[in-house]
Amino acid sequence: MKILIKGAGDLATGVAYELFARGHQIIMTEIEVPLTVRRQVAFSRAVYKGSTVVEGVTAERAQDIKTAQEFLTQGKIAVMVDPGATVADEFHPDVIVDGIMAKKNIGTKMTDAPLVICLGPGFTAGEDCHAVIETKRGETLGRPIYEGHAIPNTGVPGMIGGYAIERLIRATADGTMEPVKHIGDEVRKGEILAHTGDEPVYAQIDGIIRGMLQPGVKVRKGLKIGDVDPRKNPALVYRISDKARKIGVGVCEAIEHLCQKDCGMLLLAAGESRRYGGDKLLDSIEGQPMYRYSLERMTAFPACQRVVVTRFEQIREEAKKFGMTVVNNDRSEEGIARSLRLGMQALMKQDPDLRGVLCMVCDQPWLKKETIESIFTSAAGVTSRIVCAGNKERLGNPVWFGRDYFDELMHLEGDVGGKQVVRKHPEKMIVCPASDEEMRDIDYR
Repeated sequence: MKILIKGAGDLATGVAYELFARGHQIIMTEIEVPLTVRRQVAFSRAVYKGSTVVEGVTAERAQDIKTAQEFLTQGKIAVMVDPGATVADEFHPDVIVDGIMAKKNIGTKMTDAPLVICLGPGFTAGEDCHAVIETKRGETLGRPIYEGHAIPNTGVPGMIGGYAIERLIRATADGTMEPVKHIGDEVRKGEILAHTGDEPVYAQIDGIIRGMLQPGVKVRKGLKIGDVDPRKNPALVYRISDKARKIGVGVCEAIEHLCQKDCGMLLLAAGESRRYGGDKLLDSIEGQPMYRYSLERMTAFPACQRVVVTRFEQIREEAKKFGMTVVNNDRSEEGIARSLRLGMQALMKQDPDLRGVLCMVCDQPWLKKETIESIFTSAAGVTSRIVCAGNKERLGNPVWFGRDYFDELMHLEGDVGGKQVVRKHPEKMIVCPASDEEMRDIDYR
């Protein structure tokens, strides 16, 4: 997926790190003079350094969208000075994450991208965005919120090592930031850490300086310019915080959920199995009936509408136990198109506003749940997309069809499936990597 993150501070970096690890392409936007305190673990550092590395991931400053896209193809994150995030007009992201942490909405709209996710207070899910991620330390840290808002800002940081507000280093006067101590230095309470506007800034507790603004930054009195970690563990200075990681995981969870919401899963399990020479779906494969593998995969996606089309009583009863809608196809000899049409009709009856449907066959026992997740996220609910499992040698199943192709699927005839629609729209197709073993369908004994 193409993901635009507004802000490149330490929390936004935690989000970018988690998304990057899952294979997504990331562009981050920042202001000309970033005010990131934990700059050793923030991609915002690329703004004034040109390049930075956080836990093995490289971010480069890009002057324009062309350069940014070159960095993406090199397996890097691109950072752009673009306070208004206008690059979205050229990048066309699947997801926008507002990670500015302004404690208020300064311009993000739910219509800015197919999926819009915002961090912390100041946003309302369902109005400003599709999901809000809780950023306050506690049991709900990192939790996606799909209706409502995060816990309001209290102005008091979370407790670490028995200290909260005392950890903060704040400017004592308007003026220029002039550090005396540096990130990673161990300090004692009462030591001078910096000067702001020629006024000294003192440590409130013993500890290690975990973050501090870069020299020469213009600051105002009371601005947070650093923090002291009482745990005195130097390794923590150069690691993404547990808070940022949990928020990043929450964003990933929200994307997965939102990509599956308003989508359907259709399992075709009514085939005649002529080449197999028997009812293959009922035969045992590695200890259980072949059909059961597909049903088990479908249970992992409860946010989806799930329909099974079959002619087998055994499959009907099992699917009902899993809470799935079952459609009987008593004329399976007419071919795949009939099963596809029956399933589509059932799905659209359940949810007339479906954004897309994942079509699955029932004879792929080695298909992985992770591949299905990847297809959903690649589709991102965009109604003009077709996404299928495949590799350089072949295209396979399952296939996700956006709503734009429902009419074509409904008008197929005979023993013809969705692949005919795929072949008509190659320019709309995205291929999700899958091994030959996963895509192997069992046609013969």
